[in-house]
Amino acid sequence: MVLATSEKRGPIVRQTLHEAVVTRVRDMIIEGTLPSGTRINESNLVHELGVSRTPLREALKCLASEGLIELSPGRGAVVRQFTRKDIHDSLVVIGDLEALAGRLACAQATDQQIREVRDLHDRMIDMYNKRTRLTYFKLNQAIHTKIVAISGNDALAYVHGIMQARIRRIRYLGHEGSENWAAAVADHEEIIAGLEARNAERLGRALTAHMESAWDRVRAAV
Repeated sequence: MVLATSEKRGPIVRQTLHEAVVTRVRDMIIEGTLPSGTRINESNLVHELGVSRTPLREALKCLASEGLIELSPGRGAVVRQFTRKDIHDSLVVIGDLEALAGRLACAQATDQQIREVRDLHDRMIDMYNKRTRLTYFKLNQAIHTKIVAISGNDALAYVHGIMQARIRRIRYLGHEGSENWAAAVADHEEIIAGLEARNAERLGRALTAHMESAWDRVRAAV
């Protein structure tokens, strides 16, 4: 099976320019168009995006705050490169955070909030069936974010947001190859089943196992 490659995009639309540039460069990092350890060539990027240096530099500052880019006086902007230990440690922490969030969500979430997670899940599965990988990935991440949000714990959501942002590219690698992608989808089927049943232990186990499996899927690539 051939997986979808990067989706073709046109020039940046001038409305909400900052958000648009941040999103585009973030997507390029996630998809590997800007690989880890790469120094960002501002001249090439402003030409590709059709913007001036000012919005690009503001976007790079924003992505640096997310942990995706490192800024240094000598080298400029460089796509952050994580060690295997960085990645493993991050996935362990995210797994524990999400397991706690899942248990809280089973007790705290409204039926409407759970239906909203189901809607994200169904849209994600649709993108999986269409092999639209980047959109699938964004919905996948939105599900994790939503489960944490409906836990009702703002401190938990804050820490999770930081951790999730910094390893987006690594999480994206976990869907490379048809077997890995199918396994990730199967994990999500168990996650949504646990949430809809409001089974706190089942959901907590599913979220922890999902992060453990994510490490198994990405460690050969890092």
